[in-house]
This record gives sequence, C-alpha cells and structure tokens, in this order.
Amino acid sequence: MHGHRAMQRARYLVEHATVYDYAEPVAQSWQLAHLTPRALPWQQVLTHALRIDPPPDECHDAIDTYGNTAVHFALHGAHRQLRVRTRCLVDVGERPAAAGGPVAWEAVRDAVRHGVPAPDLIAAQMCEPSPMIPLSDAARAYAAPLLWPGRDWHEAVAALMHAIQRGFTFDAQATIVGSPVDEVIALRRGVCQDFAHLMIAALRAHGLPARYVSGYLLTDPPPGQARLQGVDASHAWVAAWAPQAGWVEFDPTNGQLADARYITLAWGADFGDVAPLRGVIAGGGQQALTVAVSVTPARECDR
Repeated sequence: MHGHRAMQRARYLVEHATVYDYAEPVAQSWQLAHLTPRALPWQQVLTHALRIDPPPDECHDAIDTYGNTAVHFALHGAHRQLRVRTRCLVDVGERPAAAGGPVAWEAVRDAVRHGVPAPDLIAAQMCEPSPMIPLSDAARAYAAPLLWPGRDWHEAVAALMHAIQRGFTFDAQATIVGSPVDEVIALRRGVCQDFAHLMIAALRAHGLPARYVSGYLLTDPPPGQARLQGVDASHAWVAAWAPQAGWVEFDPTNGQLADARYITLAWGADFGDVAPLRGVIAGGGQQALTVAVSVTPARECDR
C-alpha cells in the first residue's frame, strides 16, 4: 500500500484576483472561468463568492465534460478593465491511500489497452493526445530509462515526478502558456504547467493514463519547512491512474504527492480544459494581466 504523510484536515481561505487592463476600450467580452473548487470526498467547499467588475450582462454556471464547474459570462458594454475576484473557504483532508499491492507499470498499460469498466473510461481517454499535449517522442524517450520491465507502477511514476523536479528549473520567464513539451525538455526550465504537461506527455507516451489538475497550494509553509514553488498563482499537478489505486496525485514541480495543502479547482486533459480564465474580446488593443493568489490557513484569518 502506498500511503501519504499523515496530516490533519485543514481549512483555508483562498483569494484569487485577476485583472486585465486594456489600452483601448473593449466593446464586448465573452469569458469562461474555472474558479470554483471541486467538491470531493476529501475536499468540502464551505463558502464561495465570485465578483466580476464591471458586472456582467450575462452569467451562468455549467458542469463541463470532466465534472468541473464552469462559469460563462459576457460583458456587452465598453470597458477598459476587467476584474475577476474569488474568495472561498475550503476544508481539505488527506487523499485516500492507494489500495492494493505493487503492480507492474506494463500491467496498468495493458489493462487500459484491453478495456476498462465503464466508471474508468475516462482513464482510457487520458491516454490519448490532447491539443496542448500531442504525442511526443522526446517525452517518451525522457521517461523510458525509468520504466524498466516489471517496475512497480507507483514507484515508476514517482521516479518520473522526482526526475522532473530535480532536472528542471522553475523559471517563470522561460516559457509562455502555449509552450510545447518538446521545448520545455530542450530548455530544462519552465513553470508548474510545463512540468505537469511534460509528466503527462511522458506517461501517455508509454500508454499510462494521466490528467492535468489545477488548483492552489498553501502559500506559507509550516515552520521549519521550505517554501514550495508555484504558490503565487494557481498551481498545477498530475493525477495518474492504475486499476487498483485509482487516481493518485503527483506534483512534479515540488517532487511530492498531493496532500492536505493542495486545493483542487478542476481537472482535464491539459491546461486548455481548466484555464482559470479565458475568453474572447472585441477591441482592447494591448492588454496587461495581473494575477494575485493567496492561500491562508483559516485559523490565521481569525486572529
């Protein structure tokens, strides 16, 4: 059994502010937001508020293909700035420990190839290339030395996670949102989105299901622990699947399994499915984007 480091449940206040400043007036704007944390067996959303300025002319919630809450909104009046702010209180506990004993990674690959039960069909879909994570020979070659015959699936996936954490440098200036995996491999630099895409591409290239998870990570570490990477904006990590274990979450940016410090927003095939905010505007000219995220233990907010 692959357990997680024991931690108590934690309650967090999460604040996420996104501001677009436009050089010219925007005549109309259509936006899609994934800014509502998921309700999960280990995660409870106690309160959630979304504020949009200017107030939208249209706004409605919908559940997307992956079960995420997506907020669609539109502004039909001219504006020079768009502010989207969320504030939520979330209770998070430990993910369930992975059940079952060791299983060879090839057995997981073969289980997917030979067909999985209906509840796990999404796992089979997560072996397929996606718009932002096409098939990559470079990613396949990167992971190959770690996937020797008969190696335990969990051990192999964890080894890939640690290899990325050790071998790549966190550098917010090295890449852009659409940087391809092969470029990240060549640069050996990037951000949490890049490292998650790389890990997913490497696993899928060997027939192993993996999906992209977006969310937040505790901003300030407990006393005596090092500050983690990727905490000043929304974070990204990877969930990999095996029949016996289900979905297990790995963070290649920090080289650790997700625990009660990780707040899940949404998941999908790649970043494009779960971008916190994306849309289309008419007009606007040049634009400047500012994002600020804070994750604070609720007990500190009460002081």
